[in-house]
Amino acid sequence: MIKIGVMGVTGGWSSELVADEVEKQTGYRLLMETDRLYYDADCNSVFFGKVNLQDLDGLILKKIGARYSPDHLQRLSLLRFLADRGLPVFSHPDAVSRCIDRLSCTLTLRMGNIPMPPTTLTEDLDIALAAVREYGRAVFKPLFTSKARGMQILDDTLPDLKEKIIKFKLMGNNVLYIQKMIPIPGRDLGVVFLRGKYIGAYARVKNGQSWNTTTANGGSYQAVEPAIQIIDMARRAQALFGLDFTCVDVVEAEDGPLVFEVSALGGFRGLQEAQGINMAALIVKQVLESIHHEKD
Repeated sequence: MIKIGVMGVTGGWSSELVADEVEKQTGYRLLMETDRLYYDADCNSVFFGKVNLQDLDGLILKKIGARYSPDHLQRLSLLRFLADRGLPVFSHPDAVSRCIDRLSCTLTLRMGNIPMPPTTLTEDLDIALAAVREYGRAVFKPLFTSKARGMQILDDTLPDLKEKIIKFKLMGNNVLYIQKMIPIPGRDLGVVFLRGKYIGAYARVKNGQSWNTTTANGGSYQAVEPAIQIIDMARRAQALFGLDFTCVDVVEAEDGPLVFEVSALGGFRGLQEAQGINMAALIVKQVLESIHHEKD
């Protein structure tokens, strides 16, 4: 029996979906949460309960926690240790770490000449003020977050702009990630890839009241087939990270498509609800093929 573990969130829709699919294709089911892993120096290995993860044939990373946080980087260090010891991990922890940190993700995308909205990264308050005045309207984003959690929109006309930036900084956002507010056509896109192959796409459509399109704020998923230009740009973006599976967030701006970010852990529900594509089944099939290839 091939033993593939799944890193995720117990009760989480996508985590349970992947674990169920692994069981369906292998007969083995193990869904683990990263905050319950531990390293034993005497054994020089990482455990979940009594399970030595080095006894597994492979590991799928679906979630590293219920919410994004800097703790994810430490958790990924344990998984990187396992990968370095020879455990096949999908996607590799090094590739995932470059995505979950918004600063690292942005730098990687821009080094690859991927078009993004104008963005400023700084710890300096005066530079932050100047950025908002230049942009007119800006979105302040925590470095570790998803589904627009913790984000704030600040306008250069606010009389207490400086105070609001200070308040945002004091909420644990020492490094300020400031992005120009881009008018969007009521939606943005999730473009999904498996091992660099385009699988499909979906649109997140806002409900008319929220500034963002996330389903957490009332947005909905719809089927879409992006232009070849958008697919090619998204393919170039995801290729910079070396992920086994990924979703590239794209906005169809007035002057051409822009990439918001590359996600190492998202895209499942959108693709299934909008296109009827079971991404979990495709991923597990790909993982099994990779493991069998390594064993051969």
